[in-house]
Amino acid sequence: MSTDHDLMIHRLSISCASKNTVKHISRCYMHSVDILALSWYAVSRVQGGKMGERIMYQRISTRSQNLARQEAIAAELDIDKTFVDVMSGKDTKHPQLEEMLSYVRSGDTLIVESFSRLGRSLRDLLDIIEQLEKKNVILHSQKEGVCTDSASGRLQVALFAALSQFEREIMLERQAEGVAAAKAAGKYTGGVPKPTDWDRFKSVYTQWRAGKITAVAAQKLMSMTAPTWYRRVKEWEARR
Repeated sequence: MSTDHDLMIHRLSISCASKNTVKHISRCYMHSVDILALSWYAVSRVQGGKMGERIMYQRISTRSQNLARQEAIAAELDIDKTFVDVMSGKDTKHPQLEEMLSYVRSGDTLIVESFSRLGRSLRDLLDIIEQLEKKNVILHSQKEGVCTDSASGRLQVALFAALSQFEREIMLERQAEGVAAAKAAGKYTGGVPKPTDWDRFKSVYTQWRAGKITAVAAQKLMSMTAPTWYRRVKEWEARR
């Protein structure tokens, strides 16, 4: 009887010790998570030896929608400055987006609720990311969980670029097939390319490369479609 009683006491002691160990490990884990979160916060606030701002860009398509979710993120992350556009992603000009891209400086962190709030297309998104990288600005998207100051974040951006190139090649391939079919049917007359004002193009191109305007704004200034704009960019850079 005494042996059974001692065995029971021993098992209870082991059980209690195990529970205490689990609680201790859990507390240590949560403490580590807090430290990592604070480290990310500190790194995103200080880049290049100086304090950087936490900036958020918000967009809703119509006034009937609300910014509740995006504003909640802004409050949670202690945002220093917010830029808000109320217009459809299909609109070619977003005044607050342009102002934000002009405002951000090296060491800042730009936060968006999702990539869909930032770019109207994959190509446009990559163009904006490129402008931010040139300014040494970190981009953090909450929904996708992508941050460009990490290796995994840069990998995802590289995958986006590969997908964009793939889409472009597929589009060109289909276009070529359509032209070939039209020629075979005797319906293709060809198009006369519109002459390019290269002096004006140089001015717009310089602003775009300096990050002062987006590719969409540059295309509008030159009255060009996105494919034509990037063809002219390639031609211009080949001349230099």
